[in-house]
Amino acid sequence: MRELVYYVAVSLDGYIAAPDDSFADFPMQGDHIDMILREYTDTIPTLGLRATGLTPDLSRFDTVLMGWNTYKAGGIHPPEGPYGHLKQYVFSRNHSGVEPAVTLTGEEPVAMVRKLKRENGSGIWLAGGGMLASAVAGEIDRLILKVNPILLGSGKRLFAERVYSPTRSRLVSSRPFESGVVVNEYTVDR
Repeated sequence: MRELVYYVAVSLDGYIAAPDDSFADFPMQGDHIDMILREYTDTIPTLGLRATGLTPDLSRFDTVLMGWNTYKAGGIHPPEGPYGHLKQYVFSRNHSGVEPAVTLTGEEPVAMVRKLKRENGSGIWLAGGGMLASAVAGEIDRLILKVNPILLGSGKRLFAERVYSPTRSRLVSSRPFESGVVVNEYTVDR
């Protein structure tokens, strides 16, 4: 069965974006970016792939899930959507107007994730945001957190407020970079 992986940048104080949904305060240069370009090519937006000439092999992810705010934070997208090389799903019951290659769904997120996990393919990338992450928290198999050396003070949290439900995870790896970013990978205990 495929894994749902919450792969996201986060501040030291647990925010994945500023209050306006931007993430410009996270460092966009440094040796951690080299690692992303090398090992997480599947997560590079369509426009970034064009600019770098990289080709994702889809071995890590072939599907991306986004909440509406995460989708819109990327600004204007090309006709094939923000991640044209992936199957793209945006969750919203109140919005419309996505690119033809993007599936806008009002389906209950847990049901959708369970359906996607049964399909053939590589991993399912949960790109954010915190509200969607909270909705599918019980389905997350792995967390890969790019912890950035910054305190934001407020903004969009890694997980939105949810029912108290402790879930243990096991640290699989921790990779520090000279940029100050530390990439921590966890598997969720079930």
